Amino acid sequence: MTKKFRLLHTSDWHLGRSLYGRRRYAEYEAFLDWLVGAIERAQVDALLLAGDVFDSTTPSTQAQALYYRFLGQVIRTGLRQVVIIAGNHDSPTLLAAPAEILKTLDIHVLGMISSGGANEIVILKDKNQTPRLIVAAVPYPRDRDLREASVGESFEDKERKLLEAVREHYRQVALGAEVAAEIFETRPPLVAMGHLFVLGGRTVEDDGVDALHVGSLGQVPADIFFGFDYVALGHLHQSQIVGGDPTRRYSGAPLHFNFSEGPKSKSVTLVDFHPSLATPTISTLEVPIFQTLYRLSGDMSELEAALEKLRQARTPAWLEIEYTGAEIIGDLRARLGELTADSELDILCIRNNRLAGTLRASALSGDLLDVLTPGEIFRYCLEIARVPENSRPELWAAYCELLRILSLENDEKGGF
Repeated sequence: MTKKFRLLHTSDWHLGRSLYGRRRYAEYEAFLDWLVGAIERAQVDALLLAGDVFDSTTPSTQAQALYYRFLGQVIRTGLRQVVIIAGNHDSPTLLAAPAEILKTLDIHVLGMISSGGANEIVILKDKNQTPRLIVAAVPYPRDRDLREASVGESFEDKERKLLEAVREHYRQVALGAEVAAEIFETRPPLVAMGHLFVLGGRTVEDDGVDALHVGSLGQVPADIFFGFDYVALGHLHQSQIVGGDPTRRYSGAPLHFNFSEGPKSKSVTLVDFHPSLATPTISTLEVPIFQTLYRLSGDMSELEAALEKLRQARTPAWLEIEYTGAEIIGDLRARLGELTADSELDILCIRNNRLAGTLRASALSGDLLDVLTPGEIFRYCLEIARVPENSRPELWAAYCELLRILSLENDEKGGF
């Protein structure tokens, strides 16, 4: 009897992404090591990676090393095949450059949409070389790859024509998948992959996904995936189903990319195709947290209590702190630094709401210099601009040098 065929669906790794300037390579390495083990333990037959492998079209050598290290490890687990599509953050040419070599290892990489979608059909087989699934692996649909722009077309015309082109492309790859299925005695299930924003998808604050448009592509309706038994989506960072249909879903990003996501769990998706069942059975596998993130908010006494509690817990954590007290505290960073000294707590960002209010209220009244020193104002400007911590010492040194030069000039002119 033919056994089930198990997929693991993941997406949006964003290898190389930082948080407030802090690199996260150790987290990514821990996640990829965990994923290799999870694939082996769950006896996964095929891995689908639905785009945004990297966070940049020019990923660092360290990010690329993590990616290729993972591929080298995962093919030794018993996994049969890997299918990877490019997302909007990926360089199609960089991702697909080693595609022919990787194909010899049953790793299929699709960087760019092809005419008619003929090159996007991948047949997945079991260990007996029996065809088990047909995958329509559609990379991120860039406007220039789908159609020719018309002179003088409006933004609305561009959006409408792009949506029509995306719909037509998925129709073509669905037909191609059906044709490929006809040559087999038993029709294998059809799976689509996509990296786009499907109508009704959810995002969260600061997760790096525009709620209205992503790149140049607007939201697309879920009915463009008609005829597929499962749709493995990437692009939105929250795990979710689309249109109430559990067979159309985003696996979500495996790491927390910002503090606003809070304690929400992250997961990858397991999809089992049974020969005796018309629809797949779907479950999620929770991803461990490899770097704890906490967002703290309150006045000084509340922050002191929260930080002391975290110190006692001895849990290594990155912190984003929002000061909401009424008292103006110009040396807030120094005071918070004292509270976290000699602990496993690392403050990545501080927001001083009271200072912000003072700046807004006094900027037009001329009272600002009576309240804050120039140094405090400069530090606050760094805060509101979210300048990474590792860039601030250099900027502070430049600021001090400018003050020194201005002071010398004023001394020569006899003062202000």
